[in-house]
Amino acid sequence: MHPDGSLVIKRLLSKYSDKLHTMLEHKNEIELFVAVLLSPQNSDEQVNKVTKRLFSKYKSFSDYANADIKELEKDLSSLNFYRTKAKHLKESAYIIYKKYNGHVPSKMNDLIELPGVGRKVANVILNELYGINEGIAIDTHCIVVSNRLGFVRSKNPEKIEKELMKKIPKKYWGYVSNLFIALGRDTCRAKQKFCEKCVLNDICPSSTIRKKRNKKG
Repeated sequence: MHPDGSLVIKRLLSKYSDKLHTMLEHKNEIELFVAVLLSPQNSDEQVNKVTKRLFSKYKSFSDYANADIKELEKDLSSLNFYRTKAKHLKESAYIIYKKYNGHVPSKMNDLIELPGVGRKVANVILNELYGINEGIAIDTHCIVVSNRLGFVRSKNPEKIEKELMKKIPKKYWGYVSNLFIALGRDTCRAKQKFCEKCVLNDICPSSTIRKKRNKKG
């Protein structure tokens, strides 16, 4: 049995109220889009190091669209899959510049048509930029936490997103990813969990604390 979705989110909100937004550094919609596009398979720290230099060099979607691909690859070379990311960034920037007049689209269907943009990236952009909760962004921390809480038994991001959307009220969808990431970095790490410090240790089915209490009972 999994715990009540609303209770889980309320507990996490009380603990991690300062972690409700992405840790990717940005100052405008262009920087947000670029940072989120580069983030899959890379840590926020890695991306922030790269974008610090990138954002001083490229100021518009037109700049990215017209960038020399080899130079852009070099700019992203410390990231995993940098060649693919450079290609996607250049192509997506061109589409946004030409089709959307330099503004990031605000609809899921439009976003996922952009090269390199899947549901995870689109969900983050919609939530951070427009406050739209179309779905739930699923990263590695979300996969670990969702399974330990018993919401799913799967590592498939699409299946996890669908299950969480059923079990957590829509008004909380925009918070789920960042809260699960905060929990995953703090106490519910992939290789080791620190249940004694977790705010969910009395309701989580994977909690070592809860299991000890049940044995005593």
